[in-house]
Amino acid sequence: MRNLGLTDTIAAMGTGLGEAGIGIVRISGKDALKIADRVFVAKGGKKPSGFKAYTVHYGWIVERNQKPVARNQKLKIIDEVLLTVMRKPKSYTKEDVVEINCHGGIMAMRAVSDLVLENGARLAEPGEFTKRAFLNGRIDLAQAEAVLDIIRAKTDSALKIGTEQLRGTLSNQINRLRKGLLDALAILEANIDFPEEEIGVLNLKEAFKKLNAVNGALKGILVSSKHGKVLRDGIQAVICGKPNVGKSSLLNALLKQERSIVSSISGTTRDTIEEIIDIKGIPVRIVDTAGIIEPRDLVEKKAVSRSKRHIGFADLVILLFDGSQKLTKDDEALIKKLRKKQIIAIINKIDLRQKIDKIKIEEIFKHVIGLSAKKLQNIGLLEEAIADLVFGGKVIKSESALVSNLRHIELLKEAENFIDSALKSLDNKVSVEFVAQDIKGALGSFDTVSGKNFSEDLLEKIFSEFCIGK
Repeated sequence: MRNLGLTDTIAAMGTGLGEAGIGIVRISGKDALKIADRVFVAKGGKKPSGFKAYTVHYGWIVERNQKPVARNQKLKIIDEVLLTVMRKPKSYTKEDVVEINCHGGIMAMRAVSDLVLENGARLAEPGEFTKRAFLNGRIDLAQAEAVLDIIRAKTDSALKIGTEQLRGTLSNQINRLRKGLLDALAILEANIDFPEEEIGVLNLKEAFKKLNAVNGALKGILVSSKHGKVLRDGIQAVICGKPNVGKSSLLNALLKQERSIVSSISGTTRDTIEEIIDIKGIPVRIVDTAGIIEPRDLVEKKAVSRSKRHIGFADLVILLFDGSQKLTKDDEALIKKLRKKQIIAIINKIDLRQKIDKIKIEEIFKHVIGLSAKKLQNIGLLEEAIADLVFGGKVIKSESALVSNLRHIELLKEAENFIDSALKSLDNKVSVEFVAQDIKGALGSFDTVSGKNFSEDLLEKIFSEFCIGK
């Protein structure tokens, strides 16, 4: 593995600043234990460089003078801490790692961190600990990216995808596909290297069979990628309708808490309100919009304009009608404007006497649900309808590795194109050199997913999204 600045010893806060019981300052590199010797005094007097791996020690972070400390001279104590030692290669980065568990206040953490940096460590770049874990061969690039997915997970499903990828589920699948390609390539290259022996038709059929098996498995992974991306990134859903149809009440019902002001006064919501909701494992960024009406003043004009912009970007529109009222011109205008969007029509206020023409609504929209946002009736039906629309009625198999990272998806599609081309070439009896070239292209795409092939620009792009300290 090439050396990309792995000679420095790095340090950073591993937890965010703020009031907390514990804060962690992490050190990694060849001088981690030397730096710990300078800043830590154990209760028993032993130095960290003499501690066994995977041991935790009680003591103090102290500030020493540059001159040797006299026996009777008191040290300036910065904080009371627990210090953990993890020796290479069995650590997160495969380097010597020291973690200082100090008090979680801003001042305590900064003081400990500053002292560690003053004693020889360099402030880590964003994601540099995980980058070192990759560069030192502990994890591959797909697993490194999974760390960020775990940190950013907004639902249990997104967290599960991240942890499965970190365990190597996706990497193992790609390695199996890669082996199939290498087997097919070996058959073809035997003919290229020894043309006088001529590869038999049966061997060509075997190469085709192996390629076809890889292609089928890869297409299966890519089919699941749509679901994986949704479970990781979620969708944007917009609640819209004319004023006073119950949009804010529906948002509160989905959130299971009062977030929007609910009032019988028309036009209470004057701006968009956004929240992220976990619906059947799907992170749904749901937007409660101002009522779409002919604006009466500048504020309403801006609110309506913002609502329309959110609707334009929405993956799903939840269009509300007041079931206790007849359809109005405002309702019909909205129906006309939204015909091209993915819509779930909601007839709200089913707890009241119904005046709306339900048959007409059902003739226009494929998905129609009657509910009462105020009384929390049939909210579960709406959640099921959202999940059904997102997944197309399919059940996601939890044991399969779901591809959720856009970089991975694009590279796997690239590999799929190479394999499709190789199969067509074999079928059309094109020279095996061209087939072999396509297979090598697919292998290159797989290797860029796992990080066998990478550039410094790619690493910088990926790890710049991490927080400092991870």
